[in-house]
Amino acid sequence: MSNQLSHKEHHSPGLKFPVVLLTDNLMGDANIGSLFRLADAFNIEKLVFCGTPINLNSNRLKKTARATYKTVAYEEWEDPVAAIRKYRQDGYISYGLEITNDSTQIDSIDFSNKEKIILIVGNERHGISPRLLDEVENKVHIRMFGHNSSMNVSQATGIAFYEITKTLPPLREK
Repeated sequence: MSNQLSHKEHHSPGLKFPVVLLTDNLMGDANIGSLFRLADAFNIEKLVFCGTPINLNSNRLKKTARATYKTVAYEEWEDPVAAIRKYRQDGYISYGLEITNDSTQIDSIDFSNKEKIILIVGNERHGISPRLLDEVENKVHIRMFGHNSSMNVSQATGIAFYEITKTLPPLREK
């Protein structure tokens, strides 16, 4: 019989992925909380929230994030273009998660030769702003099979993290 493991019984392999997630004007506290959980689950470097300030006092955010908002590294920037330019200067390769006329299916990309990745996700309603999208080096999308052309930003981010981390070599944590 299988028994579910508790948090204390679960042992992390001690791997960290050189991925930063940059958000473009996210508004939903539940989505922000979910991104904290995903960042912890995939052990990425950092969350970068741009535009609307996040509200860490929100009960909805706290409930969704659980305690991860206390342990995941994050920063806030007013201007997402300034943020992406700074990270690109630091050697990060940018990927915007957006369906565009020139986007590539994310599951067809081999990230194994990438050292630092910054993944950009957009606003729940409008996606990545055109101004920021112009700064992004690579546009990627998740292949979808239904009639809708989008999905919830936190669900899409989870899928993207999975696709990236399955081929990206992790860093051994100290």
